[in-house]
Amino acid sequence: MSMFKRVSMFLIVNVAVIATISIIMAIFNVQPYLTANGINYQSLLIFAALWGFGGSFISLFLSKWMAKKMMGVQIIQKGAMGAEGKLVSVVHRLAATAGLKKMPEVGIYNSPEVNAFATGPSRSNSLVAVSSGLLNSMTEDEVEGVLAHEVAHIANGDMVTMTLIQGVINAFVIFFSRILAHVVSGFIRGDDEEGVNPLVQFGLVIVFDIAFSILGSLVVNYFSRHREFRADAGAARFTDKRKMIAALKRLQSKVDMVDTSDKAFASLKISGGGHSLAALFSTHPSLEDRIARLESGKF
Repeated sequence: MSMFKRVSMFLIVNVAVIATISIIMAIFNVQPYLTANGINYQSLLIFAALWGFGGSFISLFLSKWMAKKMMGVQIIQKGAMGAEGKLVSVVHRLAATAGLKKMPEVGIYNSPEVNAFATGPSRSNSLVAVSSGLLNSMTEDEVEGVLAHEVAHIANGDMVTMTLIQGVINAFVIFFSRILAHVVSGFIRGDDEEGVNPLVQFGLVIVFDIAFSILGSLVVNYFSRHREFRADAGAARFTDKRKMIAALKRLQSKVDMVDTSDKAFASLKISGGGHSLAALFSTHPSLEDRIARLESGKF
């Protein structure tokens, strides 16, 4: 996908978020949280909740569309034959086993990376996509293990759950960064100056937003790793757990083959951060831990 198209998609989503939340704030007449007497905490709380949850849920609502456009996911049409038809059949069989009443869309995107993902705003409006690199690198049993893992994400409602968690963290970041920025700018101003310098306060808000966002990512990533373990457990229920173990071992062999610089990037996507400090910032547990849990049966 071209850089121009990626930037365009990013701008479209952000314009949609800003426009939607601005309209909601106007409809409900949300007052500015900064007043001549200081912070109006009720207005700030509403402001933080709208921007914190609003951005997350709008992104969730657009997630399938974004995946198709940004990743170039080609949806396999109903009645497809051959390998594509078999892929849809496996996903739908696993989805039925998981108790999903509406089958996910199934798609393939052209990429050498060994990857798959599930996305969509709800259990009844979801997408399972796999890369051509994964299909070319794994056996049928291993592919089924990966697909079972992605279906488990949908059945567990992980997309909505992680959106809620991210929304809570976003709201906390917005709320407390602005309070702290106001307090600190007051100290910087001193007793002899009137009012708060808006440029100073804006700069402090940016600094605290970044700092609190980094801390908040530790919480979000902790829950993400927990949901990955749950998806592995779900995959073990929906298909033979040996297929999931085989898929993880195949991924492990792929990570072990890449060089040091690429391995850090690969680890962020499928392998996790091992037992180092980087593990706290990883969205996935280490492959070793995931394999060990499946082999022990302690989900």
